[in-house]
Amino acid sequence: MDRFSFLNAAHTSYFAELYEQYLEDPDQLEPSWKAFFQGFDFGMESGLDELELALGEAGELSAVNGMAVNPPESLQKEFQVIKLIDGYRTRGHLFTKTNPVRERRTYKPSLALENFGLSSDDLDTVFTAGSILGLGPKSLREIIEHLERIYCDAIGVEYMYIRTPERIEWIQQWLNVNDNHPSFSPDEKRNILRKLNEAVSFEGFLHTKYVGQKRFSLEGGESLIPALDTIIEKAADQGVKQFVMGMAHRGRLNVLTNIFGKSPKDIFSEFDGKDYEETIFDGDVKYHLGWTSSREADSGKMVQMNIAPNPSHLETVNSIVEGITRAKQDKDHPDNPSEVLPILVHGDAAFAGQGVVYEVIQMAKLDGYTTQGTIHIVVNNQIGFTTNYLDARSSTYCTDVGKVTLSPVLHVNADDAEAVVHAAVFALEYRMRFKRDIFLDLLGYRKYGHNEGDEPKFTQPLLYKSISKHKNPRDQYAERLLAEGVIDAGHVQQLEKDYKEALEEDLLDSRKIEKTRITPFMSDAWEGLVRVDEQEMMKTVDTSYPLEKLNQLAERITGLPADKKFLRKIVRLIEGRKQMYFDSNKLDWAMGELLAYASLLEEGYDVRMTGQDVERGTFSHRHAVIKTEMHEEEVILLNELGEQQNGHFDIYNSLLSEYAVMGYDYGYAMASPNTLTIWEAQFGDFSNGAQIVIDQYLSSAEDKWKLQNGLVLLLPHGYEGQGAEHSSGRMERYLQLCAKDNMFVADVTTPANLFHLIRRQMKAKYRKPLVVFTPKSLLRHPEVVSTKEEMAEGSFQPLIDDLVADSNQVKTLVFCTGKFYYDLKKKREANGRDDVALVRLEQLFPLPVEAIRKTIHRYKKAVDVVWAQEEPRNMGAWGHLLLHLEEARDFRVASRRFYGAPAAGSTVRSARRHQQVIDYVFDKTKDNMQLS
Repeated sequence: MDRFSFLNAAHTSYFAELYEQYLEDPDQLEPSWKAFFQGFDFGMESGLDELELALGEAGELSAVNGMAVNPPESLQKEFQVIKLIDGYRTRGHLFTKTNPVRERRTYKPSLALENFGLSSDDLDTVFTAGSILGLGPKSLREIIEHLERIYCDAIGVEYMYIRTPERIEWIQQWLNVNDNHPSFSPDEKRNILRKLNEAVSFEGFLHTKYVGQKRFSLEGGESLIPALDTIIEKAADQGVKQFVMGMAHRGRLNVLTNIFGKSPKDIFSEFDGKDYEETIFDGDVKYHLGWTSSREADSGKMVQMNIAPNPSHLETVNSIVEGITRAKQDKDHPDNPSEVLPILVHGDAAFAGQGVVYEVIQMAKLDGYTTQGTIHIVVNNQIGFTTNYLDARSSTYCTDVGKVTLSPVLHVNADDAEAVVHAAVFALEYRMRFKRDIFLDLLGYRKYGHNEGDEPKFTQPLLYKSISKHKNPRDQYAERLLAEGVIDAGHVQQLEKDYKEALEEDLLDSRKIEKTRITPFMSDAWEGLVRVDEQEMMKTVDTSYPLEKLNQLAERITGLPADKKFLRKIVRLIEGRKQMYFDSNKLDWAMGELLAYASLLEEGYDVRMTGQDVERGTFSHRHAVIKTEMHEEEVILLNELGEQQNGHFDIYNSLLSEYAVMGYDYGYAMASPNTLTIWEAQFGDFSNGAQIVIDQYLSSAEDKWKLQNGLVLLLPHGYEGQGAEHSSGRMERYLQLCAKDNMFVADVTTPANLFHLIRRQMKAKYRKPLVVFTPKSLLRHPEVVSTKEEMAEGSFQPLIDDLVADSNQVKTLVFCTGKFYYDLKKKREANGRDDVALVRLEQLFPLPVEAIRKTIHRYKKAVDVVWAQEEPRNMGAWGHLLLHLEEARDFRVASRRFYGAPAAGSTVRSARRHQQVIDYVFDKTKDNMQLS
């Protein structure tokens, strides 16, 4: 008797449903069914030629787990059809009609029937498996037609790697509607055509009026414009209030005009190369500038639009946009953060090649960095500068990095405007429903070279021969609508005429204006704050804080909740903080830092801090987040300030990234100037992984884009024999970037000075980036302490004079900075050298030149003025002093000699070099540059 005769009696749709579940997630099935389907797959995957090898003596299929399976032939066929459906779902995107100007690469195996154990003889057989697609029982022919339209036409969909059945089911249901083809009304179609015309006509106008000028045109990818327009309109209907967008150069001017509403007159003024109204502002090229505007959607709802400024480092802007978005979500939409929508527009070569893309994608679901889903749109030119895509990546698609977060990817023929808009609607609905990233890959082309002056035929003659004959998307779509009877013959010509006439008027108006005015980006967020020069930066800011309030805050941050159990070490640490504040009045570095945050929180400022291991602190000094022993429940005492709590403290251990994380926090500080935003490096020179952010944003954005920013970088720095990568924060690099009024750089030596430095960031009427070289060994140094009174009553000191030296006895005046001061102080005390004064430069930029000169004048009997640093001669602050202090050329320099690496790997060698520099400070007869 057939052991599987029961299969004949059951309804095949039931098996089809079970088998589909098995294909999505085998572990969700009851074990015997899982084994059954494994057996079937084993037979299928053995191949038709090898199928007999899998048959037992009784003619049954051999299966795993010892179970022999021989389902009825009709049921086997049903399973084979399901495998075919699964094949289209997983591989259909490889066989689409998505490339408008090239032949697609071929992939094997194909979706041919024979690869699924089916043949043309089965085409008219009705299969219950059609129910999976929402069709009900259908012939194989109809099932294949349905699958071809969904998966192999102008849109290729990748999603079957997603591990959440709910998301897969939603995607499949969405795709099944109208066979994944748009069904737009005549008005919607005319609107798509209108936006396409704007995109095409704008580029054509610039091409004729500004011949040969770089504009990085969108030609070949114009369908981006109706796609963005649709996303904004439909997102407004779904409650989105703000958009934050980032994109590189290609198509940016088109987007600014036709999506963000920037007046063409302003763009023409920038093309004419006029000077700027402001003398202290250098500006940047027109396709780098940011823009903020309000837009009224067709529904009447107002939305705020922001496109972030970007440098030529193409994908750097990604992290900036995410940070801006999160700041707006935290500040303006805390109850529904998805009301702020980030959109990132990428180029295909940069998207595949730039590592920051991966870093940003890995942020997508992290507590400290999530923005509730980003819509990524790749304008795929199939070429990067002159490099073909085959030389630009190893992956099949430029978007394959998006699969890291199991995000759906849609590949769309950019010539098919309706398909592009349809995919854009899908992307928006997916993001709004699941709060996750989604990727659109718009396959088009680049009409000209990398810029309009390049000759692309030098490197891609065949491709550009094809492109030269290719109709633009507007003209293709117009022909289609004309054939459908949606428009009449003169419709497009009239659209183009009206649009270009308006551009001509703007061009005439722009040429009446003598100078270009750059509109500030996100000016509403910066109300009440002003731009200042170096002189204003040197003025003392009142950072005092009432002692009575400080006492109350100290009480709060030195007491653990009595109803929770903590590690004994933590209990002792917190009790030690209470003792140092209320008994000994000797506050260490951690107390100075935490009290600075607490005082700002009481005054209504928020604080955000991120970086690798910042919650505890790399050197276990901060302990801003304390965990209970039994359940790892988090306690943040800085959020337990009681009635004094007027701001919120957020601290997050970051992913192991410097580039994207620093960029993210820079963006956050850009959008939230009244939040103290801090990024801390694990070790100071780890920040070199974010050098592009430092160069292109931190140090230069105020000159380029009129953007102030108050981001604080904490960079652990100090020579303690920990090797080349754990010694120097590379202060010379930051100091070389310092100019006029672009940032603060400090290397402070006391908790009180740190307290006032941090408070100055928020209490000033302006915002500047602050780079602080923070200590390691000084975190617990017995002499690195301050009193509560010094915090309550003092202010930041850019220079700290010697507190014990008698100016009438001093023969050697030593200027130094940071931790090296304590090394020199120890040597002076050991040798009883009352003739040496040690003066600390706490702020290196702007350099307190007048204070230095007054100090030199005070020590009139000093015949030897020394600059002492623990870094090599070609590093540290020495070169900076030569640039900014005339008197420095006469200083005697005590330093390590010139080296390529910051420090030796050998602790013995490092200690010897360090001691030799210290000895030379006190004995100038030694030849410092001959030291080993």
